Amino acid sequence: MKKLLVLLLALALLAGIFVACESGEGEVTTEGAAELGELVDHVATLKFNPNSGRAYTEATVKTFVDGDTTHFNVPTSIIPTGVLKARYLGINTPESTGQIEPWGKKASNYTKAALSGATSIIIESDNAGWNPDSTGDRYLVWVWYKNAEMTDYRCLNLEILQEGLAVSSSSSELSYANLCVTILNQSVTHKLHVFSKEKDPDFYYGAAMPITLKELKTNIESYRDKTVGFEGVVVRNSGNTAYVEEYDEETGLYFGIQVYYGFNLDYFGQEILTVGNRILVVGSVQHYETGGTYQISDIKYNAMRPDDESNIKLISKGHEGAYTEVGAKELLTEKVTLNITVVEGENESIVEKTFDRGFLTMHGSASLKNLTIKSVYTTQNEDSSNFGALSLTCEAEDGTEIVLRTVVLKDSEGKTITADAFPVGSKINARGVVDVFNGVYQLKIFSANDITFVN
Repeated sequence: MKKLLVLLLALALLAGIFVACESGEGEVTTEGAAELGELVDHVATLKFNPNSGRAYTEATVKTFVDGDTTHFNVPTSIIPTGVLKARYLGINTPESTGQIEPWGKKASNYTKAALSGATSIIIESDNAGWNPDSTGDRYLVWVWYKNAEMTDYRCLNLEILQEGLAVSSSSSELSYANLCVTILNQSVTHKLHVFSKEKDPDFYYGAAMPITLKELKTNIESYRDKTVGFEGVVVRNSGNTAYVEEYDEETGLYFGIQVYYGFNLDYFGQEILTVGNRILVVGSVQHYETGGTYQISDIKYNAMRPDDESNIKLISKGHEGAYTEVGAKELLTEKVTLNITVVEGENESIVEKTFDRGFLTMHGSASLKNLTIKSVYTTQNEDSSNFGALSLTCEAEDGTEIVLRTVVLKDSEGKTITADAFPVGSKINARGVVDVFNGVYQLKIFSANDITFVN
């Protein structure tokens, strides 16, 4: 009898639970929302005060870098170069320029969207002077913006924090410290973005190390033999090799690299590497000894498992190579000095490194104009896959000599195009990908259509 009573009681309790669930009572989501309350726009309570005694100036955006770093055009009385590299006070957004972290791209895009639509931007120091950060190259500021639909300025630093796209950073002594704490508590309580357990849909969670192409090229030796994942646009595909480039707003350069896929890919995988596709490259960084360059290899695509984390992936279609016009001397000799983040254990520092422009842009697209053909050499080795390929030694208008190296070019009937098609003394324009031979940069040409005669 006791067992029966216990059973009946258990059944009654279960029935009550089912009724409660069907009627909406006791739902965790409802109770949680009631406890959390509505999200409050705390940023709107803060007004820009031009009489605070803190240094400030109007500014315009020169370059977007990431969620908490922007380069602004400012009066030369503040920065002699007219460009202030700003590090946002009070916040630290996830990385999106070197090694990529979850929510980093979203934070970067949020900053870009806010300031791109701004009709007025003010940057404000936290005291009466302009204060560099620990790198000595960037200045710590509050960023205020206003667009056509707004009557008051909003503090973008705090807005990013309120969106849950940053953590608070060294804010306890800052002017808006109390508001930072209030906003941070709300973001944590509501588990917004970086404080949530949700996965960032724009982040690659595979075994590869997510980075940018710029980070790869500027620290390539440290990534040797490691598996990485990065995005880029396919600008050429030839000889089982795809050439991928990605634009970097901070430097204004298109960083490039070659992706050797050999015979690893089926039809579906090769379709992903179609020229004009923006893709996620996942592969191993290898030094190509024969060519004396780095490349990405060990490329995979499993059509039966399209979501496999080791797959290359199609992001979007309809893009084009930049084919940035560059001077021959510029391509051959120009040096580019960049501030590079170096991580050693838990320590992070920024160091200056100088690179050849040709190295950074190598395997990305470029174009040269008004070259005069000085001589043409034809590869004569019949056993070589390059038998019939041409090397055009050309002279730029400033007297600089540069070589255009072609693959074996074919005409519309499939016949090999010979040196006779490029008379010495002719003036041409050319486009291709940046390459190197015996330590000298050159332009690699993949189609006869990529060389056009001037007049």
